[in-house]
Amino acid sequence: MSTQIPALKTLPPQAELMNLTTGHWILQALFVAAKLGIADLLGDGPKSSAALAQAAGADARTLYRLLRALASVGVFAEDSNGDFALTPMAECLRTDDPGSIRPWVMVMGEPHNFQPWGELLHSVKTGQTAFDHIHGMGVFEYYAQNPEHGRMFDAAMTSFSAPEVSAVVAEYDFSGIGTLVDVAGGHGSFLSKILKEYPAMKGVLADVPAVIEGARSHFHAVGVADRCEVVPIDFFESVPGGGDAYLMKHIIHDWDDERTGKILKNCHRAMAGNGKLLLVEMIIPPGNAPDFGKWLDVGMLVYTGGRERTASEYGDLLAGNGFRLTRIVPTQSSVSVIEAVPV
Repeated sequence: MSTQIPALKTLPPQAELMNLTTGHWILQALFVAAKLGIADLLGDGPKSSAALAQAAGADARTLYRLLRALASVGVFAEDSNGDFALTPMAECLRTDDPGSIRPWVMVMGEPHNFQPWGELLHSVKTGQTAFDHIHGMGVFEYYAQNPEHGRMFDAAMTSFSAPEVSAVVAEYDFSGIGTLVDVAGGHGSFLSKILKEYPAMKGVLADVPAVIEGARSHFHAVGVADRCEVVPIDFFESVPGGGDAYLMKHIIHDWDDERTGKILKNCHRAMAGNGKLLLVEMIIPPGNAPDFGKWLDVGMLVYTGGRERTASEYGDLLAGNGFRLTRIVPTQSSVSVIEAVPV
């Protein structure tokens, strides 16, 4: 059971701004707590920092200071005895929690992923990707050459995407699609969920050779392998033909307009003038309201050179590559389904 925490007080602007400057401190504190498995250790009830330190292989006094700081922002809670307990946010750091984002926290805090943010100024001044500037290669090439980090990234994307997948399947009507091609669909968690919801549908998962073996295993494990073909591709060169609809989730945002155009034109060619294109992406809203997509957009600048886009920008992008935007279907998650047809 998690402990509820009181609402944080409203602070004067100087203090609010000061707190914003320490966001990277909080990320690294979360990373350390996740790395040590503190939330898992608290799964059976509150514990002292000494007991947690002994179980996690840490120093008790410094671990106490870390947990006290995290408790001040609602992650963990300290009681009058000095013991720490889970809060709703801390539950999300548990390995076995259905809503766990521990893999996301782990990837965000790892040095290879954290360090490029220190070169954000380079990206803003030059328009170039900070990750490439730090590592001498693109993020996807890096993960191909560092498979352990690549597996962490895949796990992070799965945890990041799970609420979005459920929301899209609940709110977008896929009926009438005979064959759905999931372009760059990873290990197939999205496609398999759609196939289970629509038992008459067939699927094609298309991705790079290093990924598709994991997809085959997943499809067998969830019982849809007999309805799903797995195809190795380079989507800058081609995508499989024969689909009634082509699906891409968080793919277009990885790339600039030029490279996105290559992917979209290949989808257009594969459709042979028929079918639907379904892009699952965040839509940047107008105005000054807080929105995670606005920060993810800066993250794309840092990591891939891609970008998040507004509704009108998606309309222009699609029109420039042979498609007509038909509708945008919002969901209860942070993503929308952008539906288009070839023209």
